[in-house]
Amino acid sequence: MILTIAKREFYSMFFSPLAWVILAVIQVILAWSFFTSIDYFFSIQSELTTIKNAPGVTDLVATPLFEVASIILLMVIPLLSMRLISEEKRNRTISLLLSSPVSISEIVIGKYLGLLFFIITILLLITLMPLSLSIGTELDLMKIFSGVLGLFLILAAFSAAGVYMSSLTDNPMIAAISTFGLLLFLWLLNNSTAADGGSNVLQYMSLHTHFAPLLRGILNTHDIAYFLLFIAGFIVLAIRQLETQRLQS
Repeated sequence: MILTIAKREFYSMFFSPLAWVILAVIQVILAWSFFTSIDYFFSIQSELTTIKNAPGVTDLVATPLFEVASIILLMVIPLLSMRLISEEKRNRTISLLLSSPVSISEIVIGKYLGLLFFIITILLLITLMPLSLSIGTELDLMKIFSGVLGLFLILAAFSAAGVYMSSLTDNPMIAAISTFGLLLFLWLLNNSTAADGGSNVLQYMSLHTHFAPLLRGILNTHDIAYFLLFIAGFIVLAIRQLETQRLQS
């Protein structure tokens, strides 16, 4: 049943003009960033030959692309996730879902996976850009794998937070704004605490603290565990929120 719900959510996104607009805008912006990085790499290539252990095309093209993609999708995912549950509430169909034989866990996880399948589609399109460079140059495939994994985990975390915020309201726009505010706070937490000499606890809570090492090709189980716990935590919160609503109705 989870996969049935996920497929329905995934296919419904492609029937929405917003999804196609978002896909087009993302690809245009990232293509511009990608070609700008390539142009910069070629402009300094002669200087790089004189530097010992100089950064390669993976460091100067692929890694910046993944970071730009994460920032763009931080703004986009709230728009994709805002309708998942809040629109069910607004259309008064949430009561039908809650009274159906399907469990609340299956509903939330199914909707989350539907969004995640769409995000994976975007991720595949992004990954094809740096991989296309393998035709004419040598890439650090391990570093690209680490960067793609990091991007997937942080986008999955964005999506989980979006599902939870969508479960709190019947207004999709409020859900989108709330999700963006939460994600921006968790993204900038690292910069603000570092500048102020803040605690290690606050730095550990930052999404970017755990994303940056993966971009650099450092596969750390602590960072992966952080994202998995983040995702699981927000999914559980969304399930609890709907269970509370069902008891109150």
